[in-house]
Amino acid sequence: MKLSVLLVFCLCLVFELDARAANDSLLNALNNALANKETYVAKKQGRINALNGKLAQTPTTADRYSLYLALYDEYKAFQYDSAYNYAKKAEITATQLKDPKLIASAKMKLGFSLISAGMFKETLETLNSIKLANLTDSSKAEYYFLKARSYFDLSDFDHNNDYGAIYNPLGTKCIDSALRFSKPGTYNYLALNGLRYLRNGNYSEGIKDYTALLKLPNLTAHEFAVSACSLSFIYETQGKQDESIALLIRAAIADLESATKETVAIYKLADFLYKQGDLNNAFVYIKQAMDDATYYGARHRQVQISSIMPIIEAKRIKTIEEQRRSLFIYSSIITVLVFFVIAFAFIIFRQLKKLRIADNIIKEANATLQENNKSLENLNKSLSTANKIKNEYIGYYFNVNSIYIEKLESFQKSLDKKLTSKRYEDAHATLKSLNLETEREQLFDTFDKVFLRLFPNFITKFNELFASEEEICVPKGQLLSTEHRIFALIRMGIHDNDRIAKLLGYSVNTIYAYKNRIKNRSLVSNDEFEHRIMEIEAV
Repeated sequence: MKLSVLLVFCLCLVFELDARAANDSLLNALNNALANKETYVAKKQGRINALNGKLAQTPTTADRYSLYLALYDEYKAFQYDSAYNYAKKAEITATQLKDPKLIASAKMKLGFSLISAGMFKETLETLNSIKLANLTDSSKAEYYFLKARSYFDLSDFDHNNDYGAIYNPLGTKCIDSALRFSKPGTYNYLALNGLRYLRNGNYSEGIKDYTALLKLPNLTAHEFAVSACSLSFIYETQGKQDESIALLIRAAIADLESATKETVAIYKLADFLYKQGDLNNAFVYIKQAMDDATYYGARHRQVQISSIMPIIEAKRIKTIEEQRRSLFIYSSIITVLVFFVIAFAFIIFRQLKKLRIADNIIKEANATLQENNKSLENLNKSLSTANKIKNEYIGYYFNVNSIYIEKLESFQKSLDKKLTSKRYEDAHATLKSLNLETEREQLFDTFDKVFLRLFPNFITKFNELFASEEEICVPKGQLLSTEHRIFALIRMGIHDNDRIAKLLGYSVNTIYAYKNRIKNRSLVSNDEFEHRIMEIEAV
């Protein structure tokens, strides 16, 4: 029995991890779709422009009516003002044609645009003005669906049990009427039936209908998004969080790819992720949801989003503040480590002094070793210089201090051990293994990487200060040229030429010459150049 329980638990854990990995992959796809959202909007705008071009060339009133409806279809989930405008133009054109069926159809379009904008009272008034006798069976199904949606949305928007007890039964009654005019097995029938089960709490039957809906061939992206979002709500109520999130993500992707602005999926997804602690994605998606609602003109959506958007923003700001406090603590710890490095450097200097004394003793004892000791003294002097340079870079290389401390400590112990045991040739070989030039290049490379991570646009912004033929090129195999590195140090707050010269291993005159040459080649004045460098922002 215990083994069986453990096996079931392990299987559940594996399935949960697989589901989360799949959702992470879907989130990446959603973020890619967000990055390309302007492309999808441009495609829709291209179709709209093509229709407007035809409208400008259309001579007959009947053709204008058809084009107005086509433009309405493009705008109905994209922008309320334009959708309403073309639906109104279609109504006026239908009136000119004196066709009651066309007038009724145009009013239906008006009703849809009004309900999408959150104007429920106006929607019901418009729908009530339609004569049902002028509608086909499919239009009657749409008519009752719009009425049902108006009542359901009113109930959800009011969020009041008393009014919900009035509006929900009216909505269900309209759904029943719409089903009478729908053919079983079609998209409209399954969508209506699924909505009825969803509103009545019969989730098991609702899942069947919405699952069948998502399997229908030739389903449009918008239809998929609406169905997936509805099924996600059912899964959420049943505690199937991963399935619910996966459907919301797929619905949000479908909305983006179809340039749909009247959407619920991304708003619901942001709320979901916020509750799960994924603040970064939640913040991005709630902002996108508000942008969509504002662009479309959906007032009720803006109210809904405004209720949770400040909460997500506040939580995100709090998290950032906590990270800043942690960073301050880490910085304090690293500052203490810097003092330790200085102390170790002092100890090393004392050890070097002892080594020089030992060299003099060895010179008197052995003429052959005198040459080696002299080389050792020169290497020690070079090491001392390298240590001074390293100490100057401590402020920028907090993340590698521990590595250099370990190197120095290991070197000290190794050398001391070899000298104590009089293994002078080994000591000499150990010293020769040091390659200070490589260390310097690694330091420069580390500085370049750290700096470019902080200022990824530095080279681009730097080159903007020059004419195209005067731009500074980065040598092959390097991240920054010497000229870039000088002004990178200035951007980091080091303005003293002597200090820059020490950091880069140049003379003060060389640094001065570099700076003057660069300033003289720039498009801005010499006095303004460093000020412009300091204006380059970090990420």
